[in-house]
Amino acid sequence: MSKKTGLGKGFDGLIPAGFDIQSTAAPGEQVKQIAISDIAQNPDQPRKSFDDAALAELAESIKAHGIIQPLVVTPSGSGYRIVAGERRYRAAKQAGLKKVPAIVRNHKELEELEIALVENVQRVDLSPIETAVSLLRLRDQFSMTPKHIAKKLGKAETTVSNIIRLLQLPKPAIEALQKNEISEGHARALLSIKTEVKAQEELLNKIITQNLSVREAETQAKLAKASIENKTELPPKLEADFNKTKKIYGKKLRLQQKKRGGRVTLDYESDEELTALLKKLQ
Repeated sequence: MSKKTGLGKGFDGLIPAGFDIQSTAAPGEQVKQIAISDIAQNPDQPRKSFDDAALAELAESIKAHGIIQPLVVTPSGSGYRIVAGERRYRAAKQAGLKKVPAIVRNHKELEELEIALVENVQRVDLSPIETAVSLLRLRDQFSMTPKHIAKKLGKAETTVSNIIRLLQLPKPAIEALQKNEISEGHARALLSIKTEVKAQEELLNKIITQNLSVREAETQAKLAKASIENKTELPPKLEADFNKTKKIYGKKLRLQQKKRGGRVTLDYESDEELTALLKKLQ
């Protein structure tokens, strides 16, 4: 399949090269050092609770390396109000910083950027990943909940959430989706086993090399998920015996472990290969 290229004029400023979804500065924008005491939190921030341990870890990182990604703020009274970066702001305060790097955008600039993002999301020639990045920016940089975004776009809230979730795919899957080697349906099947990157990569390879349909990919994902959930460790001797046997049969031999027992399978691609396998078994 051919790759969609739907990047419109000015869209590169909204979606950075390499899909760096955390980047906030557009080309040519100036980053200023602003006193923390001059910055106020956003009362409309959708996230109300922050993990204390994660904040402490980020604070330690900031002490060691500083803030790599600037906050985005807008003028408010005699100071500024946070538009994006509240977690970094809280961690910076915890780390004892007096100033933080920030990009200042006025209300008009923010409104124009929001409109540009909404318009681009509604385009038909954007790839799913480009759409997901725009939706993520609407959520994180404009304090919008998926419900609010869905209302603006005339979409279902679950649709918005599912598109944003595409960014949780491993890099090879994101690239495959960009190249149209897999569809959104395939991507959602991969996300159902996101706790196991190795299993995702194996299923991704199957989808591409065996040209699996979405339904077939979903079935394979369910099998992989069940295998992961039921997986138990083999005793060392049994594992050594299995690995020794696998050297004989190669990737054709598969083991699906469960809490009790399991299943050993042998794959074959032709009658001749089945005949050869049966001879080995005999």
